[in-house]
Amino acid sequence: MIRTFTVALFLILSSAWAQEPLLKFERSRIGQVIYEAVSACDVNNDGNLDIVSGEYWFQGPDFQKANKICDIKSVGDYYDDFSDFPMDVNGDGFVDIITGGWWGETLQWRENPKGQPVEWKTHDVEKIGNIETIRFWDVDRDGVVDVCPNAGGNVIFFSLVRDGNGKGTGEFKKYVVKEGGCGHGLGFGDVNGDGRGDFIVPEAWIEAPEDPLTGQWIWHPEFQLGAASIPILVHDVNEDGKADLIVGMAHPYGLDWYEQGQDAEGKRTWTKHEIDPHRSQYHDMALEDIDKDGKLELITGKRYRAHNEHDPGSFDPLGLYYFNIDGGKFERVTLDYGPAGQASGAGIYMWIEDMDGNGWKDILAPGKDGLFLFKNFGPL
Repeated sequence: MIRTFTVALFLILSSAWAQEPLLKFERSRIGQVIYEAVSACDVNNDGNLDIVSGEYWFQGPDFQKANKICDIKSVGDYYDDFSDFPMDVNGDGFVDIITGGWWGETLQWRENPKGQPVEWKTHDVEKIGNIETIRFWDVDRDGVVDVCPNAGGNVIFFSLVRDGNGKGTGEFKKYVVKEGGCGHGLGFGDVNGDGRGDFIVPEAWIEAPEDPLTGQWIWHPEFQLGAASIPILVHDVNEDGKADLIVGMAHPYGLDWYEQGQDAEGKRTWTKHEIDPHRSQYHDMALEDIDKDGKLELITGKRYRAHNEHDPGSFDPLGLYYFNIDGGKFERVTLDYGPAGQASGAGIYMWIEDMDGNGWKDILAPGKDGLFLFKNFGPL
């Protein structure tokens, strides 16, 4: 089920003066699946990481064996599975999968049958509207991630109800931050430096109250980001002590960062800086230290056929990249680039983790073009 490309990917920094070591990546295709979400977790508790994507999980450490999870509704080129996040929902010691989709409009979790080779039961949490994708952030600051779907134009999150021992009970409690008018794009992070995580949507950031579960969230309409990525990343790009925003254009062209500043009257300002205006469908993004230089890199790529052939640049080559941020200079490193069928994009929900235990983070890149594992072997 896994096919290894014999040509390793030798990555060269785009800046001629860069002195960082080259990295060697090897790209392998996992099965023949074409779902747009993926994750890595130990499904059967055997000590090995497995790969979960859509209707299947692939058994580690070689990912040769595909095990059926369940049937998933398909609509045209899409499967109604826009995240595959591992969480032990029912507290039985086995990770379950949290998911949801555009057409079903329902947040769901799939119950792990304790690692056995049988199909999984799917549980509905709530019908919440078209789910673009789901993110997982610790909104209530209890040390456990909450479920944050970008759905129905609302900002909401679901907290797993846990028992006295901290184990999941199979139930979730819903919290509403903002109903309506929140658009395409969702981020989370401390915008104003008060130590609380705020939500970001294309037209505003939403300030967290002291108690995010019962307090009033405050709407700050300070920018217009457009059809933004999920996630919108909150990161101090220029290292000036203020949180900035990194925003991909999920469907049109563009990848930008917005610098947080202050005018003469003390009002917060946002200045747009281009990172890459020449590529489209930057839908998913992550910050990870991929080259072990002690600094976070921006990892992203093109979502293939996000709206089939209806987005600008739909027929452009696919690409998967990481960017050295370098205080806002953003040097691009190309991991893969080329036409569909020869190169990989980033899908709607990629995963970054050291899959083989060699100390270097690898990238799982899903999409309608296939599921690919980019194994990072470190410096040449």
